[in-house]
Amino acid sequence: MRHFLTRHRFSEWDGSQDPGVPADDVLGAMVDDLMEYGDLRWAMRNLLSRGMNVPEGGHKQGLRDMLRNLRDQKRSHLERFNLSSVFKDIEKQLDEILELESETIDEWLDQDQEEFSNQVVKQIAARNRDVLDALPDNAAGKMQQLEDYEFLNPDAQRKYLDLLNQLRKAMTQTFFKDIENMVNKMSPGDVDRMKKMLKDLNELLSKKAQGVDPDVLQSYFRAFMDKFGDMFGDSPPQSIEELLEQMSQQMAAAQSLLNSLTPDQRAQLQSLLADRFGDPELEAELQRLTQAMAAANPRAGRYRFGGQEDIDLEAAMRLMGEMRQLDELINQVQAAERSGDLDRIDRELLKDLLDDDAAESLDDLKKLLEALEKAGYIRPAGDKWELTPRGSRMIGQKALGEIYARLRRQSLGNHALPDEGRFGERLEQTKQHEFGDPFHLHMARTIRNAIDRDGPRTPVRLMHQDFEIYRSELITATATAMLVDLSWSMALRGSFQAAKKVALALHNLITSRFPKDSFYIIGFAAYAKQLKAHDLPFLQWDEYVLGTNMQHALLLAERLLAKHNAGSKQIIMISDGEPTAHLENGRARFAYPPTAATYRATLRAVKKCTQKSIAINTFMLDADYELKAFMDAIARINGGRVFYTSPEKLGEYILVDYVQGKRKRLAQ
Repeated sequence: MRHFLTRHRFSEWDGSQDPGVPADDVLGAMVDDLMEYGDLRWAMRNLLSRGMNVPEGGHKQGLRDMLRNLRDQKRSHLERFNLSSVFKDIEKQLDEILELESETIDEWLDQDQEEFSNQVVKQIAARNRDVLDALPDNAAGKMQQLEDYEFLNPDAQRKYLDLLNQLRKAMTQTFFKDIENMVNKMSPGDVDRMKKMLKDLNELLSKKAQGVDPDVLQSYFRAFMDKFGDMFGDSPPQSIEELLEQMSQQMAAAQSLLNSLTPDQRAQLQSLLADRFGDPELEAELQRLTQAMAAANPRAGRYRFGGQEDIDLEAAMRLMGEMRQLDELINQVQAAERSGDLDRIDRELLKDLLDDDAAESLDDLKKLLEALEKAGYIRPAGDKWELTPRGSRMIGQKALGEIYARLRRQSLGNHALPDEGRFGERLEQTKQHEFGDPFHLHMARTIRNAIDRDGPRTPVRLMHQDFEIYRSELITATATAMLVDLSWSMALRGSFQAAKKVALALHNLITSRFPKDSFYIIGFAAYAKQLKAHDLPFLQWDEYVLGTNMQHALLLAERLLAKHNAGSKQIIMISDGEPTAHLENGRARFAYPPTAATYRATLRAVKKCTQKSIAINTFMLDADYELKAFMDAIARINGGRVFYTSPEKLGEYILVDYVQGKRKRLAQ
C-alpha cells in the first residue's frame, strides 16, 4: 500500500487570510433583536445596518457606517469648493486673452506711419481696439462678440480657441460622458460629423419612442455605434438603454450645476454655453435632443457649496457627476438597509467613491448571511428567510451561555451539586466496585490498582478489590410547564425579551443535559395556549387583547403535566402583575383592578394543581403590595416558592433553581 506525503505550507498572517466570522457569532449578534421584535427579517436588517463586533477585536463595518462615510464625503465637497469660482476662471482666461491682444494692438499702433503698409496695420489695430473697448462687462457677452473677431496675436487666438473648446465640451457634456473626441480642436468637418451624429441619435430615440421591436432597435443602435462609436470615449455604451442612462445622468449633473448657482450666475452660464458651435442646424439638433431626453431626465438636486477652493467649469461638471453618484449610492444603501437586500448596492460605484475597504465591507456583510445559511441556521422561504429548528436550538444555547456567563462572573458556578447514588447517568468520577453496582469498569485505574498492589509484572493479576468503576448519578425525571405572561405590560416594562430568552435557555438546558425531563411552554394573556420552543423567538404580545389569565394557564399546565405519572411535576410561572382575567363559560372575563371572582378562580386552579402534586414556583417581575399578598396566598395553598427579581436576573434565578431542584443520589 502506497502512502502519499502530505505537505503543508505556512505563512505569516497578513490579514488577507480572512477565515470569516463564525456563524454562531453572527447568530448571537442578532439574537436580542430577534427576541425583541420577533421578526427574523428585522433582526437581519439591523445586523446589516450596524455591522458587528468580532471576537478577535475590531468591528465589521455595517451599512450605517457606509452611509456615514458617504455623507461625510458629500459634506466635505460642499465645505471645500466655491462654485462661483467657475466664472472667475473663465474671466481670468478672457483677461489673459485680451491682455495679449491689447499688447499686440499697442505695438501695431506705435509703428511709424510713413509706409503705406504701416498705415494699414494701424487702421486694423485701431479697428480692433474699438472692438475691444466696446466689449460688454460680462464673460458671456465678451465670448459672443469675440466669435467673429480677427485676433492679431496668435497666442491670444489659440487661448481663445482653447476656451471656446472648453465651453463646447461643457455644453456637450450636458448629454454625453467621455466626449473629448467630440470637441477636441473641432474643425468644420468635425462640426458636420457631430451634426450627423446628433441627427441619427435623434432618429434612434424617435424609433424607441414609437415602440420599435427591441431586437430591431438594437440593430439600429449597433449601426449607429459603428459610425460614431469613436466619439464616445474609451468605454462606449453597449446598448441604447446604457446610452440613455448615461445621458440622463449627464443631464442631471448639468442641471444640478445650474440649480446650485444664483439666478444671475445661472443666466451667465447658460449664455456662455449657448450656441458655442455657431451652427444653427447643430443647435437645432441639440434642442431636439434636449426635448427627447426631458421626460427621461431625473429631477436634479441643488447643492449648497460654501467652501473657498476655486474650481473650473470642467472640474465643476465632474464634481456634479460625483455628487449625483454620491446621492444615488446613498439611496442604494438606504434601500438595502430597509430591505436587507445587499444586491441593491453597486459595489464598483462604492469602491470608486469610497475605497477598496468599503467594497470589502460590503462583501463581508454578504458573507455574514452566507455563514448563517451554510451553518443551517436560516434558509430561504420564497422571497424571505426563515429560522430553522437548528437555528432555534442555537439561540437557546446562546441564551443559556449568557446566563451561565453571568453566573460565573458572580462566582455562583452552575450550582449543580449532586449527591452520590448507585444507578443513573455515568460521571467522570470513579469509586471502588461494590456488590450491586453497575459494572462501568474504569480499565486504566483497575490495572494501575493491581500493579500498585502486586508490583510491575506480567501477567497482571486482577483481584476484586482492584476493580474501580465510574460513579453514576440517579436523576429523578421532572415534568415542567413554564408559564410566560404575554400581556402588554411585560413589553411595556421591558420584561418580554428576558422571559422568552429564559424559556429558550431552559428548553436548551433540559434537552441537552436532562433529556429524560419533559418541558412545556405556555403563553398566557386573556387566554392561554401551548407554544413550541421554535416559535418563541417570533412570539409577540397582543397589544389589543387585555388580561392576565393565570387561571387558564394553570389549568392548561395541569392537563399537560397529568400525562406524566412518574417523577416530579412543577410549574414555573413568569409574570409581572396580578391576574386580571379568568374563564367563565369558556370565555375570558377581564377586569382591572382584579375582582374577587378572578382571584377565586385563579386560586381554585392553584388548588387543583396542588391536589395533583404539582409544585408552583412563581418568578415575579414586580413587587407591589397587592401582588405580594396574592403570591403569598398561592404559596400557602401550594407550598411552592415565590421569587421577586428583575428581567436582568430572571434567567439566573430560574436556571439555578431548576438545577438545584433536581434530586440526585450517587453511589457510596
